[in-house]
Amino acid sequence: MKFHVYASILLGLSCLLHSGCGWESFSQAASEADAHGEHAEGEHHDHVILVTSPVRRDIVSTQPYVCQIHSSQHIEVRALEGGYLEKIPVKEGQAVKKGELMFKILPTLYQARLESEQAEVQRVQIEMENAQALLKKGYVSEPEIALKKADVAKAKAKMAVALAELSFTDVVAPFDGIVDRQRNQIGSLIEEGDVLTTLSDNNLMWVYFNVPEAQYLQYKTELDSNHADHLQIELKLANGQIFPQRGKIGAIEADFNNTTGNISFRADFPNPTGLLRNGQTGTILIHNTLNNVVVIPQRATFEILANRYAFVVDKDNIVHQRDITLQTSQDDIFVIDKGLKEDDKIILEGLRQVRDGDKIEYEFRSPDEVLSSLKYHAE
Repeated sequence: MKFHVYASILLGLSCLLHSGCGWESFSQAASEADAHGEHAEGEHHDHVILVTSPVRRDIVSTQPYVCQIHSSQHIEVRALEGGYLEKIPVKEGQAVKKGELMFKILPTLYQARLESEQAEVQRVQIEMENAQALLKKGYVSEPEIALKKADVAKAKAKMAVALAELSFTDVVAPFDGIVDRQRNQIGSLIEEGDVLTTLSDNNLMWVYFNVPEAQYLQYKTELDSNHADHLQIELKLANGQIFPQRGKIGAIEADFNNTTGNISFRADFPNPTGLLRNGQTGTILIHNTLNNVVVIPQRATFEILANRYAFVVDKDNIVHQRDITLQTSQDDIFVIDKGLKEDDKIILEGLRQVRDGDKIEYEFRSPDEVLSSLKYHAE
């Protein structure tokens, strides 16, 4: 259509410049251009305004949260005593059982100390036995016997310490887990407190994620009202696949982060196949069932200065702009908290053709038909 308009104007200018046509011809061409323009504009605005209504539905609202995955038990295995690393009977990535030997430090010094303390116990024990024999003959008093007994107890205590130190040269697994990278090799000189490796129990994984305050209040209400089954928790892995085990809320931290306005949640996931490892990342998906809520298509709304509105048509076909408050959103629908009721009529298509106070003609489309054509289908 625009091509014909421009062609008519150019033809009129050409005639005027070459004196082949008069001013009357140019005016006629311009008039034809105006007529074409008006006709095109009329066609542009001649669109049907579609109207629908809000409807009540049960929907599943899904909220994603970036998360970090941790083992339920993850510790640093440290040397309790110093010495040369004599033996490493485990390999990196190996699964070990509680009490299994992981590292052995050369025990020569500690063995000698234990033998020395054992000899001291024998010596004071002999002295006490001799003193008891002399007591019967009246050569020593009862207090002297008490002192000898104290010496025996002190020697035995020192022997127990030496025995414990010797046992510390054997570093054993405190629980069932998976051995991480080894920090030292056989022959290395180890100082007391040096990290030898880390050990992870991956049977149960703790997945941490941050939740805004408004959603925290919603989830806390569900958990406190024994409706925790309304919250279905899934874990999306880095490759986009869904982890096959379902999770549950295991803990909520005590304090909000005043900088971000978030609070940390922990979801617990069983990990029977060992797929999850400490330090992984992913996305928590919380599916929350909302019962009997008011739903409208997102395209039936518009936004002005961070406020959301809809055009409502009254019984006299007059359009009114109405402020609405959203509870949540899901794909291409909104769940309404305030502002709309089921018997309202809202403009679905043609929002730019109307203004507040206009009287319109429209075509009504049932909400069931509208929702069935959306990406997300409310149940």
